[in-house]
Amino acid sequence: MIGWLSGRIIEKELDHILLDVRGVGYIVYVSDRVRTALPGVGEEAALYTDLLVREDLLQLFGFTSRVEKEWHRLLMGVQGVGAKAALAIMSALGGDGLSRAIALGDWSSIAKAKGIGPKTAQRVVMELKGKAPAVMAMGGGHTAPLAEVIENEAPATKPRRAAKPAADAVNAQGDALSALGNLGYGPSDAAAAVAQAAGEAPDADSAALIRAALKLLAPKA
Repeated sequence: MIGWLSGRIIEKELDHILLDVRGVGYIVYVSDRVRTALPGVGEEAALYTDLLVREDLLQLFGFTSRVEKEWHRLLMGVQGVGAKAALAIMSALGGDGLSRAIALGDWSSIAKAKGIGPKTAQRVVMELKGKAPAVMAMGGGHTAPLAEVIENEAPATKPRRAAKPAADAVNAQGDALSALGNLGYGPSDAAAAVAQAAGEAPDADSAALIRAALKLLAPKA
C-alpha cells in the first residue's frame, strides 16, 4: 500500500496530477480543493495517498490530511458512492466541512456536491454519522501534519516545497473532541457540538472550541 508520496509536480489536470517521485511518474487523483492548494508545475508537493485496487483498475488518490483520506475511504463504502462521487463530495466540502455536515446530520450540504442527489446525501449521513467522532478525533494533536513529517526528513530527500495541509482547524477539533470525551460526553453528542462550534468559528483554537461546545452541551433551562 502506498500511504504517501512526495515529489515534483509534472502536470496538473482537472482531476489529477502527475507527480515525479525519484524518476517515477505517479498519476494521483485529487479533489478540486486539493488541486487548488497544491503548488504549481515544477514545484515540490506531498500528499497522503490511498490506492484503489480493482480487477481492471489501479488508482491513486491524494489528500492533504489523514482526515480527508479517511473520509474518502468511508465514502466509497456507501452504496451508490464511487470514487468519482467521493471526490466530488470532498471537492465541495473538504475534510473539515464533511466532518461538520455528517456530525450535524446536514445532508443538504452534501447534496450540493456535483452529481450527488438528496437520497445519496441522506444515505451518506445515515451510514457514516456513527463514524464522525472517530474521524474527527484523527485530527488531534497526536497526529503530525504531513508538512511536519516532510520537514523532518533527511536533507537529501526533503522537497524544497510541500503542499501544506490546512490542519490547524482539524487538529483543534480533534483536541476538543478528545477533551469532551474525557469529561464524559458521548462521542455523537460531542462530535455534533464541536462541529457546530467549528462552523460558527472556523479559526477557533482548541480551548475556544471546548468552551463553545460546552455551552452547546449545557442543559437548557
